[in-house]
Amino acid sequence: MRIVVKIGTSTLTHATGRLNIRRVESLCKTLADLKNAGHEIILVSSGAIGMGVGKLMLPGRPADMPTKQAAAAVGQCELMYTYDRLFEAYHHTVAQVLLTGADVRDDKRRENMKNTLTRLLELQAIPIVNENDAVVTDEIGVENTIGENDTLSAIVAQLTGADLLVLLSDIDGLYTADPHRDPAARLIETVEAVTPELEALAGGRGSALGTGGMATKLRAAKTALAAGTDMIIANGQRPELLYDIAAGRPVGTRFIAKERIHDHT
Repeated sequence: MRIVVKIGTSTLTHATGRLNIRRVESLCKTLADLKNAGHEIILVSSGAIGMGVGKLMLPGRPADMPTKQAAAAVGQCELMYTYDRLFEAYHHTVAQVLLTGADVRDDKRRENMKNTLTRLLELQAIPIVNENDAVVTDEIGVENTIGENDTLSAIVAQLTGADLLVLLSDIDGLYTADPHRDPAARLIETVEAVTPELEALAGGRGSALGTGGMATKLRAAKTALAAGTDMIIANGQRPELLYDIAAGRPVGTRFIAKERIHDHT
């Protein structure tokens, strides 16, 4: 399968903003093993700003845009250095792909992006994709921003004709209510269409370090399903869950596309 895996800041980092080393090592080991098993892997990784905050010893996530962008510039180096080192240990090559909203909206750039990602997969590399936060103003409604990586990962899945998109989050999946607040909340295991009722269930933003909430994940699901790609929301605390997901076992919430469109042969 061609699998796009998105991992968020809250999953990559501790509450301090510093890297959760054990989790990132487990993620890279699992993805390297799935690649060894014959799957094609694209990783969409947040965390540049969070890691820059840690590296620059800032007291917390900055509120002003220049400091955010400076943190992203420092953090992106750290993020790619970490991935490069960890995947290299399993003899896999990584590639950095940084995108902006303008890249997605412009037909020519979109085509270039698709060709680059496809060629990287053919060359057996693991593309690691992030929004280019050092130059775009993220999450503030500015025209050229994508906004958060749930949306970006769905666009990447759509462009590359992925079979599966996995959003690794800090929650087990989509629930009937907010499980942090409502003990009666139940996990919804399968979804066949993103209905207005489902969208009403999705609240606001996620964690203090991250920006995506359930609403952005449902938006991503709409994009993925329209492209014929299944999508799964699962808890990223144990990246080894990806083995079960790749094997088709029930994990988290699975959004099921009505039509399969892809053929990578």
